[in-house]
This record gives sequence, structure tokens and C-alpha cells, in this order.
Amino acid sequence: MKVIRYALYAVIALIVLAVAAIAIAVAVINPNAYKPQIEAAVEKHTNLDLILEGDIGWSFIPLGLELNDVEATLEGERLVALERLVAQIDFWSLIAMAPRVNTFLLDGLDARLVVNEQGEGNWTRIMPGGEPAEAPEPAAAEPDTASEEAAGGEMLDFNVENIEITNARIHYNDLGTGQSVTLQDFTVSASNITLGSEFPLDIRFKVETAQPQFAVDGGISARVNANQALNEFAVSGLKAVFDMNGEPFGGKSVKAEVAGSLQANLEEETASLNDFTASLANLKLSTNLNIRGFGDQPALDGRLEIASFSLKQLLSNLGQPAIETDDPDVLKAIALSTNLGGQPGTVALSDLKITLDDTTFNGGGSYNLTNGGLTFNLQGDKINADRYLPPASDEEEAAPQQTAEAGPEGDLLPLETLRDLLLDIDFGLGELIISNLTINEIKASTTAKDGLLQVDEFSGKLYDGSFGANVTIDARTDNPKWRVRSDVTNVKTLPLLTDLAEVDMLSGAANLKVAVDTNGNRVSTLRNNAKGEISFNLAEGMLRNMNLTRMACQGIALANQETLGTTDWGTHTPFNDMRGTLKIDGNTLNNTDLVAALAGMRLEGDGTVDMEQSQLDYELGLRIVGEIHRDNACRVTEYVQNVVIPVECRGNFVENPAGLCSFDGSRFRDTLKDIAANAARAKVREETDRAKQRAEEKAREEIDKRLGEDGERVRDAVRGLFNR
Repeated sequence: MKVIRYALYAVIALIVLAVAAIAIAVAVINPNAYKPQIEAAVEKHTNLDLILEGDIGWSFIPLGLELNDVEATLEGERLVALERLVAQIDFWSLIAMAPRVNTFLLDGLDARLVVNEQGEGNWTRIMPGGEPAEAPEPAAAEPDTASEEAAGGEMLDFNVENIEITNARIHYNDLGTGQSVTLQDFTVSASNITLGSEFPLDIRFKVETAQPQFAVDGGISARVNANQALNEFAVSGLKAVFDMNGEPFGGKSVKAEVAGSLQANLEEETASLNDFTASLANLKLSTNLNIRGFGDQPALDGRLEIASFSLKQLLSNLGQPAIETDDPDVLKAIALSTNLGGQPGTVALSDLKITLDDTTFNGGGSYNLTNGGLTFNLQGDKINADRYLPPASDEEEAAPQQTAEAGPEGDLLPLETLRDLLLDIDFGLGELIISNLTINEIKASTTAKDGLLQVDEFSGKLYDGSFGANVTIDARTDNPKWRVRSDVTNVKTLPLLTDLAEVDMLSGAANLKVAVDTNGNRVSTLRNNAKGEISFNLAEGMLRNMNLTRMACQGIALANQETLGTTDWGTHTPFNDMRGTLKIDGNTLNNTDLVAALAGMRLEGDGTVDMEQSQLDYELGLRIVGEIHRDNACRVTEYVQNVVIPVECRGNFVENPAGLCSFDGSRFRDTLKDIAANAARAKVREETDRAKQRAEEKAREEIDKRLGEDGERVRDAVRGLFNR
């Protein structure tokens, strides 16, 4: 026991002697006397010139060091300067083997970082050139006690009473790009920093950039907690405010804010955001989110909401150009909410709700972080897309057209992006109004994989009818192939054309079958390469503002050598059925089998449609099959029965649809030949009938003379002989 007691006395004596020695050294030694040696040592081993202008001081309790007015220059220019540095450690904590930093104060730091035209930073020239650091000799295989202690969960006992960084400035200037960044008024304040306990943290700073001119005045405050193993962290009461202005915001000032709390466990790879909010001007996002796994297979669980905001107001707040819409009251109520979840490596959205003004979309989807696969199902109620289009004006309509004609034509599809897409999207909409068309019960299903994009279904109801289509785009080569198939059933053409283009030239229930194949990645190329056909049928329709009956009667009146007397012909031509097939050959549509059933007539014809020039060129014929009008000059005699009255339809079907068709006098000569042939045949029939009648009468007289009472029976036989 005496040995232990003497050993304890010895240890205490050594500690007392050490304390006394340190106290004497602090009291006796003046560190300022060593400033020349310190400056010389720095200059010898680096390219820096160190200037210690201020006093160097140190203290015993607490044990600390203080530097004042320190500057380091490189090649005659300041690299870094410091007004004051204070570092103090609680002396008695050293004795207790639990070091505790009493104070760390850094004031007036000024660092100037410059990159020259060759891309070399001045900080890379601090060490003398040609003196590469020698690689340390590999240590003998000895047990690493510190590592073993850390691996065994040895906790770090770290305590700091006060940390302050004030008035720090960092200037960065790139002479090659002209970019400069300045961090100034940088302050950090924290106190009572103890691992395992919560402590306050406050940060303030200003940042300015030259390209673009941009400035941020920021402040962050929170309470921070880190465990002794430094693998678990928590931040509570977070509040960060950033006031921004400059060129990106059109010179306007914009405020961004972040608030909430977060926790992270590095060992378990978990993190969570609680009551977390982020806002930019009038846009605000809020979430509660849990994350498991920090690699490429994280698992999410939480909810995300974007409160209703006005996009137009947001753009105005951010100094961005306004979006002009036909309806000024749209884009003023946009919101989103969804649950977040999914298996590891997948971000899944459920109970998704998107609001766009008075339109609501509901659904869900997922995104695979490994292969980028996107699956989505979104169903909406109704939307009027015309409200979101730019306001119509003659000047605005003319300008884009001139620009399009003058500028080079661009590609339609980003082929490389399309080849990387992995999609499976289902979309539905109760009602869509677009270009004044009203489409109901829209369904669309789209898939994409390895450069093959397929619209498996695109269907809906349109003006008492329906339509369905499927489209395939094969983008696996640089000359993508397009395949379009579509069916239209019983769609009323009059309201459709009227709403779409204010054209009322045709009515009827339209039935179409479309089969088109083409290739290319530009509109002009697609049109030039298009091949296929469109078969059509219009039931119980009407050609409006076009009276084919009057045109036919003009020809009949000429044949009858009379003049039409009726003045009220009306303006339309009804028909029971119109059908035909349009063969697609590039921009040209060829039609050789147009037929339609009209009152007393059969419309027949063929022609072409030039889609590029919007030109129509048709030669029609009105075959007379019955009475067509009450006008006596238009009476259908046996001479005009089954003849064809020619009609031509030529011109721009967009600019003047009502004036396309007229009586074709140049082809009427052929009609006159048919009428003459009919007349000749009628004359022959008339002479034949007259000869038959004379022969019958003569035979009857002769029989009456010779047969008496049996004459009637013989006369019946004679009538049979002459087919009477």
C-alpha cells in the first residue's frame, strides 16, 4: 500500500510541476520575440511571405494562443489575411484527460483565390515547385489502437464552449472566364457544443457573382445535435432565409425560406424530414419524409404537398416574362399532393392529386431509380385547353409563320432521349376542349422501350360519334418509322368542321378508316414520305352552300333547249350516302372512286387533293337516274335519262370552300353526245313501235274478215306475237 501511496504522490507532484512549468513559461516567455524566426521558417518552406504585424499572446488559464494582424502574400499579392485568432483550451480539462475548447474566435479572415488564364489557381503555387512530397515509408504491421477503439465504438469526448467566426471574406476570381464570386460578412456562432447534447448554431453570409450578376443575403439558424460516435445527427428548429436579387430575377428581389427539422443516422442509413417546408416567392412545398438507405436503392415513406399557387404571379415575382393566355384567369390555382413510398430503389406516388385551375387529375405512378422506368396512371375530369393558348391576333399569327419559313426546320423527336425512355403511361380525361372541338371520354395508353414508342390506345367520343387510334414510332434508327392506324365512327361533320375551322360546307355522319406509314424526323419529310389510304363514308349528309341540283338542271335545260324558270333553288345539296378512298402519296391524296346518292342523281367522280398547297382538283359527274326538280325545263326525258352532267371542283378549299364547284361546260359536249345517242335510240324504238302497231292493226282487220266468232281467240294470239 505504501508503494501505491508513494506512486500517487509522485504523479501529483509531476502534475504540479508541469502546471508550474507551464505557468512560468507563460509568464516569462514573450512569443513576440520569436516572430522573425516564425516568418523565416514559413518563407523557407513555402512560397509565402508571412507578416506578423500584431502581437502574439498566450494565456495560462484558460490555456490559449492569440494572433493579431497576420498576413500571407504570394508573389507580392495578398493570399490570406487575418485580423484576430483566439484559440483557448480549458487547462483543467487537459488534466482530467477530457479536452474542452473554451473559445475559438476567428475575426477578419480575408482570402483571395485567383485562377489565371491557363486555369491554374494561386493556391496551387504555395509550395515550392519541384519538391514533391515524399511518400511515407510503410509502417510495420502493428496494431492500430486508435482504429480498434473506433471500431469498437469508442466515443469521442468533444466539448467546445464557444465558437465565433466573424467578418470573414473570400474572393474568387477566374481570369479565364471572367467569373468572380465573393463571400462576405460570413459569421458563424455556436456555444456549449457537446457531443450528445443539443446546441445552437447561427450562420450569416452574403454571396455575389459577376456572371450573371447575382446576390444572396442568407441566414441559417437551428439547434444541432451530434452523438459522440459522429454517426447520428439531428437538426431542430431549422430556419433559413435567403434574400436574392440580380439578373436571373430580372433585377427583382426574391425571398426563399426553409424550415423544419431533420434527423440522420449514418450507420443505419436512415434519415427523416419532419414538418419540413421550403418556399420560393409564392411557391411553397411541405413534406414529412422518411428515407431508408443512402445508396442507389433508397426506400421512401412520406407525403409531399405543394400548396395552391398562381404560376403567373410566381413568374412575376421571379422577374420572368409573363405567360399570355387567351383566358387571363387561368394558371392562377395550381396545386399538388401525393403520398411517397415504394420498394427500395423505386419512388412511388400514390393518392396523387394535381389541380390546374378548375381541372383535377387523380392517380399515381412510380419511378425506378435503377433503370429510369416510369409508370403512370392519371385520370382527369375536364379541361378547356383553348383557355391556355396565346391570345389570337393578326400580328402574332403572321410573325411565327414568317419565322418558320425563314428559319431552318428542326427535328421533331430527340432520338437519343427517346431510346433511353422506359414508359408505361395510362391517361384519361372526361372532357377536352381544344381548337373549339369537344372530345369526351379520352383514353390513352403509351409504352416506350429501347427506342420503340407505342400509343396502344388513343380513343374518345366526338360529336355523337367515336374515334380510336394507335401509333407506333420506331426510333431505333436515325430515320424513325411511323405507323398510324385510326377508325372514326359516326362523327357529325358539320359541328366538327364549324367548331374546328368555321367551315360549314359538309354535314353527315362520318366513318373513316386511316392507315398511313411514313418515316423521318421532320414535318416536311414525314409528309413527303407518307403512304397509305383513307376510306370514308358519310351517311345522310349535305353539301352546304353548294347546289349540285341546279348545276344538273342547267345541263338538262340545255339538252331540252329550254331555260330554267325557277329562282329559288336553295343553297344545299342533300345526299343519302357518300363514299370513296383517298390514296395517300406524299402530300397528294388521290381519289378515283367517289360516289354519292343524291335525289334523282348519282354523284360520281375522281380527283386529287394537294395538302401542301390546300388545293382541290376534282372532276365530278351527276348521273341522272330520276326526276330531280319540279322546274319544267329540268324534266327528265328519255333523252337525258342516265346521262352525266359534268361538274368541276377546283381551288383552295381553305380560302373559298363555297366557290369550289361549278358546271363544267368543257365536258358538256360529251354529255350532248350521250343525249344524241339516247335520242337516236328513242327514235328507233318509236319507229319500231309504230311499225308493230300498223302490222297488228292490219292483221286484226284481216282476221276479223275471215274468222268471225273465233276471231277474239286468234287476236289474243297475235297480240302475243307482237308482245302487246
